[in-house]
Amino acid sequence: MTAHTLTLVHDLSLATDTPSTRFTPPIPTTLMCDSPLLRSGLQHILRDTPFAVVEAASVTGPKRLYHCAVNTALMIIEASQNTGRVLEVIKEVRAQSPDTRIVALADQFDLSFVQTAHEMGVTGFCLTTSGPEVLINSVELVMLGESILPFEVVRSLMERAPQPDNQLVQDDSLAQAKLSDLTACKLSAREAEILGCLTKGEANKVIARRLDITEATIKVHVKAILRKIGATNRTQAAMWASQRLPRAGVSTLNV
Repeated sequence: MTAHTLTLVHDLSLATDTPSTRFTPPIPTTLMCDSPLLRSGLQHILRDTPFAVVEAASVTGPKRLYHCAVNTALMIIEASQNTGRVLEVIKEVRAQSPDTRIVALADQFDLSFVQTAHEMGVTGFCLTTSGPEVLINSVELVMLGESILPFEVVRSLMERAPQPDNQLVQDDSLAQAKLSDLTACKLSAREAEILGCLTKGEANKVIARRLDITEATIKVHVKAILRKIGATNRTQAAMWASQRLPRAGVSTLNV
């Protein structure tokens, strides 16, 4: 695979907590989708972004990957069904192009598929129920070396994990300790509310519309939140909050 240098460019006209970013040169991207509607929708979403679609094909169709072995930096693959074939394609891509980043997209994920796909090198799992901005943010983070997983999947993995016999006895005190973390950080009610929105991967303008306040005010609150909890970015803040906010206030971590 031809090496690609990805340069992160910050738009200094915006607040530093939500930098506008783009990669140069454009990132060659392959779409593998059985649904023509989803494939068309993804092409529309990726238009005018750093992700240049160089190939669009069906997961189960007769067409073989052409560009991927040569210059594809990112592959987005539909994994809502035919997961056996999806895993075959992933294995083929990893063999042909080990440096290609792979993002799986589905309306919901089976835990066994997530585990197997992750072991095979998939670093991004995104829900089709997410908004376009969440998808773009997610694939940007994947290209920067991050792993993205919906919070519903994380929660299911945690719930299925074996627990010591005394774990249930400790649950109440642990919950109280986590809530005390919020109190110790001296977050205001509004900041806690915005922090909950960050765990859903919502952009500032989405939060502003939801809370009926200006986007500039949201930026000020986000800066204060990062300072108070000791996080350096929104992703860290969302992960920190997902462990401490009441579960009813957390739906998706897809930042």
